[in-house]
Amino acid sequence: MFNFLHSLNLQFSWQDLVDIVLVAFIFYRLILLIRGTRAVSVIYGLFLLLIVYYSSGVFGLYTLHWLLGQFLGSIFLVVIILFQKDIRKALSAMGAGRFWMRDHVGKEVIDELVLALLEMGRSKTGALVVIERSTPLGDIVERGVEIGALVTKDLLLTIFYPDTPLHDGAVIIRNGRIAAAGCILPLAVGLKHRASLGTRHRAAMGITEDSDALAVVVSEERGTISVAIGGKITTSLEEVRLKRVLVSALAK
Repeated sequence: MFNFLHSLNLQFSWQDLVDIVLVAFIFYRLILLIRGTRAVSVIYGLFLLLIVYYSSGVFGLYTLHWLLGQFLGSIFLVVIILFQKDIRKALSAMGAGRFWMRDHVGKEVIDELVLALLEMGRSKTGALVVIERSTPLGDIVERGVEIGALVTKDLLLTIFYPDTPLHDGAVIIRNGRIAAAGCILPLAVGLKHRASLGTRHRAAMGITEDSDALAVVVSEERGTISVAIGGKITTSLEEVRLKRVLVSALAK
């Protein structure tokens, strides 16, 4: 390859190769961060503006070309404003040293969690479980009651039993252990929620909007199980689909 490039009189060193590989990898990780989020639609919109800007110059639409030029001249500031949440999530993941890799949740933890969720669904016991991934949830954990115990079906059923003081809050799972219970989460705002979504569902969507965490909700009214990822929620999951979603998101 280097001989071919040399024959074309192109200067290409190993530093250039490393530079290209690093930039490609960073872009790949950024694409993974925004995949499935509203940021993708914003990127499409900006790309369309660039096409219109170029076309207006080619076809002599000088007023439109000038207006778009003024707008695109501040594109760096526009990107920061539009993607402030995504940038915050990426910087948080990098600061935690997890930008390049993600902690995985063991199969035993997923099995215990699924058993507890199904039992609570049958008894219509409301529950909200959040699983920390790349973005640290230390501020959320500090506002709850620290547990520091293994994830077991019996412990989860005890925490969310209606007569216990911790049942209204969320359980945070970190590194395969129950880090805290009774945690208060931010609610999703500015959305047109379906009537079937209660406070727990809004809290699940809120925490997954601000981080890359995964949240599981058991409805107290219907006993249905829902999973929220990236601010989007999937409801009415039965055992097979629930386990498939958890394994795909946490154990890969």
